[in-house]
Amino acid sequence: MSAYEHEVKALLSAAGVPVPRGVVVDDLDFDRAAELAEPLVLKAFGPGLVHKSDAGAVALGLSRKDLAARAADMRARLEVAGFLVEEQAEAGVELIVGLVRDPGFGPVLLTGLGGVWTEALRDTALRLCPISEEDARRMLASLRGSSILYGSRGGPPVDVDAVVKLLMTVGGPGGLWERLDLGEFELNPVIAGPSGVIAVDARHLPSPGPTAGASGAATDFLPLFEPKAVAVVGASTTRPNFGNMFLGFYRAAGVPLVAVHPTATEVAGVPAVPSLAGADVDYALVAVPAERCAEVVRQARGVPFVQVMSGGFAEVGRPDLEEELVQAARAAGTRLLGPNCMGVYSPRGRQTFVGGGLGPAGPVALISQSGGLAGEVIKVGERRGLAFSRVVTVGNSADVTPAELLRWLARDEETRAVGLYLEDPRDGRELFEALRDADLPVVLLVGGRSGQGQEAAASHTGGMVSDRRVWEAVAEQAGAVLVSGQDDLIGVLAYFQAHGSRDACGGVLVVGPSGGASVLAADAFDLAGVRLDPLPQEALEALRGLGVVASGNPLEVPVGPLGRAGLVPEVVSALLRHRPYGDVVLHVNVQAFFTYGDAAEPLYAYARAVAQAQAALPGTRITLVTRNGECAPPGVEDEVRRIAAAAGIPVYRSMEAAAVAVAAGGRYGVA
Repeated sequence: MSAYEHEVKALLSAAGVPVPRGVVVDDLDFDRAAELAEPLVLKAFGPGLVHKSDAGAVALGLSRKDLAARAADMRARLEVAGFLVEEQAEAGVELIVGLVRDPGFGPVLLTGLGGVWTEALRDTALRLCPISEEDARRMLASLRGSSILYGSRGGPPVDVDAVVKLLMTVGGPGGLWERLDLGEFELNPVIAGPSGVIAVDARHLPSPGPTAGASGAATDFLPLFEPKAVAVVGASTTRPNFGNMFLGFYRAAGVPLVAVHPTATEVAGVPAVPSLAGADVDYALVAVPAERCAEVVRQARGVPFVQVMSGGFAEVGRPDLEEELVQAARAAGTRLLGPNCMGVYSPRGRQTFVGGGLGPAGPVALISQSGGLAGEVIKVGERRGLAFSRVVTVGNSADVTPAELLRWLARDEETRAVGLYLEDPRDGRELFEALRDADLPVVLLVGGRSGQGQEAAASHTGGMVSDRRVWEAVAEQAGAVLVSGQDDLIGVLAYFQAHGSRDACGGVLVVGPSGGASVLAADAFDLAGVRLDPLPQEALEALRGLGVVASGNPLEVPVGPLGRAGLVPEVVSALLRHRPYGDVVLHVNVQAFFTYGDAAEPLYAYARAVAQAQAALPGTRITLVTRNGECAPPGVEDEVRRIAAAAGIPVYRSMEAAAVAVAAGGRYGVA
């Protein structure tokens, strides 16, 4: 049952939050209100009176002589347990401050413009608890109506420090969020003025929710990614199936391999043993029907990791089978990957779940709840120049979770950037903490962000905390990069692979041919939230000596089959002597090289000149955009990428993709 308003306000007052002076009356004798200063506010409370204004259970601007009559009217219409009489607060800026327990991430703090504007404007900001003082100030500054707080159109500024103190009292370390049984908790409105804040309405609806369990001892996941030997359970001697497919993948990769089969001594040329109990392996892949998986996993004593590829568990309404599987893994002393997942890919460890052979080993890791999407990212990413250290699919995450994998990868010497594709963060709070602790770039792609986190919310706060907004808060607080599609996931990881997370001076310079393309480039970077600073006057004068008439940023410089390959690097070097830029984005129209020329060599010469420029400018991050690359003959784009990759330069096909990646590089680590 929800706490009554006066009970919540007593809690607030004890925590140091200002509330109006008031008295509680359980009958119609209002003599106790004699010491309160008019005007007064009368509020009825009782079972079911959650939205008091909508029910007609609130009256404002009253005198003492009005109280009895207005209370009698409320009692005649409503089920009333008593009345709260308070001094009416002075007018000011009305804010909302609320808490709600997100199913995945736990307590979330919301603030924004409140009172009558709450639903109309929905101008709010979210953070996961606990927040820092910097979080609180960023929340307020991010509001569309934030100018009201700092003085707008001659109005007095509110006491922002008092608002920050209130937010910390509710959502900071040791705040009310740690002591309340959430549910939902809301102060709406909080009236803020030049002399402080006062919470004039308060609501608390307890609703016990799950809390994050304590993590066990940290697992060493190296055998998962680099097993000394692998077992495959479920391959057939008569009817090729998924098990047989994986036997083929592993044979091609050259990893020591054994099949598990109840009767055969060999499956598809691979030696076989009757059960996992007789397999000396680090990793076992199980591809048998869901009903048989627990029986197989119980035999895995001594096997550090078992991956259950099979589906048919909680994702299709069979949580009982999934729980049986988890208990079987615990009984065997093994860690369970999945179920309902494709497995692991790691060129260094000859681990794979995709055909076509292993790609080059590199610094990029990926954790994915979707095996199909992970396979796409591997194959498309490698075609675009990504090189992977570790890829792991987790499926239902019944045992091994994204959070503990991220913590291990953040310490892995072979990994410099991590991508995550997630849909249902079963370990949301631990994942948030792992993201916050990770000292390397993390790129998030989240499926299903449009769904509502709270389907039937009793407060404004609950109604405005959606999955999308919670993930945005997670990324903002943890310093992770949130992207909206698979192409951007690959593109941003490619940027971090090439440039790492090294510091560079600020600013972005865009250089390339064509006036129209330059205008569209400016739009693309603006949409990505990146400002293109103008060129200094002395730099413009220096460019005239190179025969370039410059007007601004983006800078137009001829690039084509008849042009001088080294002109653009010369222009960039001349500019950087006058104004350092952290990122330089060079774009080229590939189509022009084959419409106005008949050979790829001028394009390769340009790419080599750009590569030399990167080598000469280690403090600048160069990015290359090959617009209209599909107009090149087969193999040309691949060669340009090879030249660029050797110099640590990421290559994109569109300005939009490059802008998203460069913006991500600028945002990384800002939390």
